[in-house]
Amino acid sequence: MGARMTNPASAITPEVVAQHGLSEEEYARVLYALGREPNLVELGIFSVMWSEHCSYKSSRFHLKKLPTEAPWVICGPGENAGIIDIGDNQAAIFKMESHNHPSYIEPYQGAATGVGGILRDVFTMGARPVANMNALRFGDPKHPKMKHLVQGVVAGIGGYGNCVGVPTVGGETNFHKAYDGNILVNAMTVGVAEQDKIFYSAATGLGNPIVYVGSKTGRDGIHGATMASADFGEDIEEKRPTVQVGDPFVEKLLIEACLELMATDAIVAIQDMGAAGLTSSSVEMATNGKAGIILDMDKVPCREEGMTPYEMMLSESQERMLMVLKPGKEAMAEAIFHKWELDFAVIGEVTDTGHMVLTWQGETVCDIPLGPLAEDAPQYERPYVTPEEYKVWANVAPLGDVPESADIGADLLKLMASPDLASRRWIWEQYDSQVGADTLQKSGGDAAVVRIHGTQKALAISTDCTPRYCYADPYEGGKQAVAETYRNISAVGATPLAITNCLNFANPQRPEIMAQIVGCLAGMGDACRALDYPIVSGNVSLYNESKATGGGSAILPTPAIGGVGLMADHEKMATIGFKAEGEAIFVIGQNNGHLGQSLWLRELHGREDGAAPAVDLAKERTHAEFVRKLIDEAKVSAVHDISDGGLIVALTEMALAGGIGCVVEEIGDQFTAFGEDQARYIVTSSVAETIQAAGIPMTRIGTTGGSAIKGPGFDVGLADLREASDSFFRDWMEA
Repeated sequence: MGARMTNPASAITPEVVAQHGLSEEEYARVLYALGREPNLVELGIFSVMWSEHCSYKSSRFHLKKLPTEAPWVICGPGENAGIIDIGDNQAAIFKMESHNHPSYIEPYQGAATGVGGILRDVFTMGARPVANMNALRFGDPKHPKMKHLVQGVVAGIGGYGNCVGVPTVGGETNFHKAYDGNILVNAMTVGVAEQDKIFYSAATGLGNPIVYVGSKTGRDGIHGATMASADFGEDIEEKRPTVQVGDPFVEKLLIEACLELMATDAIVAIQDMGAAGLTSSSVEMATNGKAGIILDMDKVPCREEGMTPYEMMLSESQERMLMVLKPGKEAMAEAIFHKWELDFAVIGEVTDTGHMVLTWQGETVCDIPLGPLAEDAPQYERPYVTPEEYKVWANVAPLGDVPESADIGADLLKLMASPDLASRRWIWEQYDSQVGADTLQKSGGDAAVVRIHGTQKALAISTDCTPRYCYADPYEGGKQAVAETYRNISAVGATPLAITNCLNFANPQRPEIMAQIVGCLAGMGDACRALDYPIVSGNVSLYNESKATGGGSAILPTPAIGGVGLMADHEKMATIGFKAEGEAIFVIGQNNGHLGQSLWLRELHGREDGAAPAVDLAKERTHAEFVRKLIDEAKVSAVHDISDGGLIVALTEMALAGGIGCVVEEIGDQFTAFGEDQARYIVTSSVAETIQAAGIPMTRIGTTGGSAIKGPGFDVGLADLREASDSFFRDWMEA
């Protein structure tokens, strides 16, 4: 190895190792991999590549068990995003990512750069992004910091997505005190590409130039990946410099420049600089290409004076990409990026050494074999408790006696005004959902629907998870999260094809938390297999807990699912709003009145008791296929799946969406009205006699019409329900 830089190996004390998030055992592995002590640059590179955020060291063992293949899957996990075949030589490319810790520390930039990062994951593969979604979890609205966090996150998502010109078409937002000290911001992007113009990240070709494009590198975001892999402590405000700063206008230029270069034959490989920045992008490209890499750090475009290789390699400055080009294509590529007013620099080349080598000011300042950094990174089978032991630890009370509802109408009004069910108008009015002119359905429906430009086809997209179910029963909760997106996509008339996920959990070194991870993944895997609905991409976000709130609070297990489906003819799309008076209302599925873990029990009686509802995957599939058939044959006028709040809440959402009330005969008590049994839909039809089907449980419960939700013992006007629904965000934000 050449001459050393000014931070010699002797500067690596146990305290410095600990500051880099490495255990004593892991540092011993570093020493073994190198055959010597690392210098500070090398230690920093090991630190970020072995962080939970980059290596998935606590989850890889269990992630391998998930189903990732189907005839329509072109590329599963392992690349920047997953790819599915949507016919006509077109592909949908999509992924979901977390930006939780940065969004708690600095909500606007944390959320904005989360959107920017997931956009890059998609367009780096050759896709033009067509839709953004999100899944947000906040703490108790009464928490003194929560309004500030909600305002900042929503403004950040809107500010970035609106400026970059990609519609934000939907998502979900939940509130629970378990997120008081650690909110979740999960962002999803879907893009469309030609199948013969998809780009991958494997760096190949000895001597091929490695090119840096986009924005200059600054000192923002250094150690972001390490910070995202640790609990929050009392020093949370000191971590503000680890949050990146985004510029959506530069991102828009970067999208157009990359897509223009992708129309040529110049690119061998391309990778965005996300978590761990230049380090992870270069390591992943070289590893995927089974090659080596040498970078000249003097050539990295920097926007601050005196930046060291350590800072350059660990910075998470935004709007940057790394490419391998064919020899001789540099001048043409440079001209394109300069036309779009972006930096372009040849900073290295592909080698055959199997090492990452960095030079700076004529010295070799890093020389690390790639194997230990990526493929041979630590992997742990962390201990976890049994399901029986978990139930004892989770301490979920049995359902026991359920209070009788004295007034179903009054309960309904309270539920519609609750944080988890209230109108999200205040949120989605801040998002441009129509840019691109292809959005057919947005927030408020079961799934967002975006037309594939210039065709009759459309993509249906849904994000979902019910964390309270996952806490009470991780396995059933994992199943339900997948099944819910499957229902949402089916309810608009699309065929569900594949999912991405964002697996948010607390500290995996606690056996009870690891049991949540294992249980949720097992449930997800079984649901994906039963529904023929594979996982093609995803993200794991662990250590989502905070000591700063006092006593160490862990989030609820939150395996957020993003589902994508295909509609052959978007003109057949179903929506939730009642369409006309006098139509028959049917429930498809069985009403067993499951009140365990229901919103009614929590919001009306302050209890989070009972078992999560069981998910019958065979019924989920059969009922969804029947609903899709009804939509395809135009036999139903409105469709809505039944989820949070149960049957009467779903009816209310349909009535409010259509501005038409209904009269129901079959709602008897709180069990039938508010139970959260799975695999259920409400449909309306003017040809009621033609939609029965053998083996499908189906009950006619009423008729559309009027300006109220009426039933035995209750009569609530739509105006009052709309006021209740609109009141939560309006009153909270005005307070």
